[in-house]
Amino acid sequence: MKEEVNHEVFLAVSPEHLYTAWLDSNIHTAMTGGEADCGDQIGDEFSAWDGYISGKNLELVQNEKIVQTWRTVEFLENDEDSLLTLLFEKAEGGTKLVLIHKNIPEGQTQYDQGWVDNYFEPMKLYFDS
Repeated sequence: MKEEVNHEVFLAVSPEHLYTAWLDSNIHTAMTGGEADCGDQIGDEFSAWDGYISGKNLELVQNEKIVQTWRTVEFLENDEDSLLTLLFEKAEGGTKLVLIHKNIPEGQTQYDQGWVDNYFEPMKLYFDS
């Protein structure tokens, strides 16, 4: 059975800025601490965390939603890509980011904590400074 990860996190940044940051190579790199190469168009391929993560933009609703294919170097060659959906909801003083990560290969549960350690915590530090 495939794994799924769901998170909601508050960040002290506008949905517009957070959406842009996710799709901008320089800001994505700065907010996570891992080298990223991103694009802001549907069909653009991306990599993050020094090449550990890769995928492609499938759906982009400006300042509201990003849907991407997503895989790491830990996926086997014959594993399907997982699907990452990010929803940016305006909240008092910032944004509620809703992350839905589906179709993760069975047994690869490390991404649940990985999102917290490698994205949410560094992003909180970045946007609070």
